[in-house]
Amino acid sequence: MTLASGSSTIDHMPSSTKTKDPGNFTLSRLTLIQKIGAGYLAMAIFTIAALLFSSINIYKSNNIARGIADNDLPVISALIELRTSLLAQESYAGKYAILRDPAFIDLFRQREAESLASLAVLEGSAPSADFDRLKQLYLEYQAASEQLFAGKSGGTDQLRSSALQLLGAVDAGYSQRKDMLRTTLARANRQQKSTIWRTILISGAGFLLAIGVAPFVTYRIFGAIRKLQRATHRIAAGDFDYDPHIPAGDEISDLAADFTRMAARLKVLEQLSLDASPLTRLPGNRAIERVLEERLQSGEPFAFCYTDLDNFKPYSDRYGYAKGSDLLRVTGDIIDAAVKAHGGAHGFVGHVGGDDFVMVIPTDRVAPACEAVIENFDAEVVKHFNPEDLQAGGIEGCDRYGVNRFFPITTISIAVIICGSDQYSSAVDIARAAAQVKDSAKEAPGSNYLIGSPRRPA
Repeated sequence: MTLASGSSTIDHMPSSTKTKDPGNFTLSRLTLIQKIGAGYLAMAIFTIAALLFSSINIYKSNNIARGIADNDLPVISALIELRTSLLAQESYAGKYAILRDPAFIDLFRQREAESLASLAVLEGSAPSADFDRLKQLYLEYQAASEQLFAGKSGGTDQLRSSALQLLGAVDAGYSQRKDMLRTTLARANRQQKSTIWRTILISGAGFLLAIGVAPFVTYRIFGAIRKLQRATHRIAAGDFDYDPHIPAGDEISDLAADFTRMAARLKVLEQLSLDASPLTRLPGNRAIERVLEERLQSGEPFAFCYTDLDNFKPYSDRYGYAKGSDLLRVTGDIIDAAVKAHGGAHGFVGHVGGDDFVMVIPTDRVAPACEAVIENFDAEVVKHFNPEDLQAGGIEGCDRYGVNRFFPITTISIAVIICGSDQYSSAVDIARAAAQVKDSAKEAPGSNYLIGSPRRPA
């Protein structure tokens, strides 16, 4: 197994606020009006002017951020999901046109339901004219697909032409939304710059009257707004992990939290579309490598479980691509459920590709997790073979050398490596060691797991 380099698609949401200590009262607990009012009670006019101006602009910026989170992000997410579903539908329609297997119609219908769900989201969020155009194109695409499935169309030219128009409209809508998001962020940036300088001017008048307190209050507000400005630039440039580090307690920290949540959501959407397996929806190679590197750096021991299906290729050759994909999807669900049930709070499941999966779990959770995977897989896999093959105990097929031989019922093998920072230096080393243990695990008949001996440092 080779793990590609890159960043993980699954990250926790960073926080821009600090935990409050109820036993330690500080100025950060005060709102802007309380901070300024305490220092400028005698100069209420200047204080209220500065407060109102700052609050209004912060409120506007907060509304911009909330508008992005409530409007732009759902539309962008729905467009990404719609495009993914359309590509899958086009693939299944093309395979049906060649193989005439009704199973591809069922797969097409499943992705069609996802497309309709995405269109429902767009109907409530996207502009009416854009949605009407997109809906009309999708109805034309549906009509072309129905003609193909009903046998009224001999080829896929009409369906492909309709699909290209529909995908073009989706891509155009996605680009338009991205441009709108950039424009909104630029407007927020300009507004923040204006807020900075006008707040300084108003606060400067108060500084002349309350020189003892004004510098401190002004510095706190100025610094927080500058951090938000910097956060806007970094997020707009694609640095979704950037944290402005603004202490909790006032409206600016709330705005910072909104920006942080917005960035985390954008990162999830981007990485899900690039790294996750389209079949199992599990994290892919970049996420796996990221998790392994983080666990190695922590120094805490953990178990890396490399899961592989035995005799999967003969099964896929005999029962077809759709049945093979269905078995892989079910396998991913079984592994994911086992890790959630037995892998602890820090358990992780990834899909390397094909019939290869990985689990990263605490060392004391290996036995229950692996046994759950094996038990549930063995109970499930027999449902994917016909009675004749089950009675025979397997299927006839050609091996990788073209030799016809008998293959037993598909089983699952799990190679387990106990890892720590003093045993393996990188994710690649772990993958190599797991591959060796996997070869030994696959030699034993039936489903099983094998724990390999950890490598000692030289």
